Amino acid sequence: MKIEQILQLVEAVSGSELTEFKYEEDGVKLSLKKTSDSTVQVQAPAVQPAAPVTAPAVLAETPAAAPTAESAAESAPKTGNVVKSPLVGTFYAAPAEDAEAFVKVGDSVKEGQVLAIVEAMKLMNEIESDFAGTVTEILVENGQPVEYGQPIFVIS
Repeated sequence: MKIEQILQLVEAVSGSELTEFKYEEDGVKLSLKKTSDSTVQVQAPAVQPAAPVTAPAVLAETPAAAPTAESAAESAPKTGNVVKSPLVGTFYAAPAEDAEAFVKVGDSVKEGQVLAIVEAMKLMNEIESDFAGTVTEILVENGQPVEYGQPIFVIS
């Protein structure tokens, strides 16, 4: 089963009234369980009153700082081809902690060459280059979480 198929199943279960879904194929078992909406509603009011009382200054600074950093990163033009994360997970630049990174800035890469690994649900997924060229930027630090569609490499 491919990651895209798993993501489609997650979206389908999330959008439906199902609370639990189990699937098994060729030794791969997938179990999805959705909690009730009442749990989320109970937690939300508990968080809102506590935030203004405990740290109003921190909350005021955090939203102002975060969008500025994000908008600066998004507005900076990326010259070259951008390789984006195909899934949500943790970015790893090397196959092991003590191993050398798959690629570094300035390295030449071929189409299909492994650039990094994104760990998702205890599975290591190799991220391959869709382009041939030179790595000009690595936009994510080793061990950082990445989102679906997040730019991780720039290749020119």
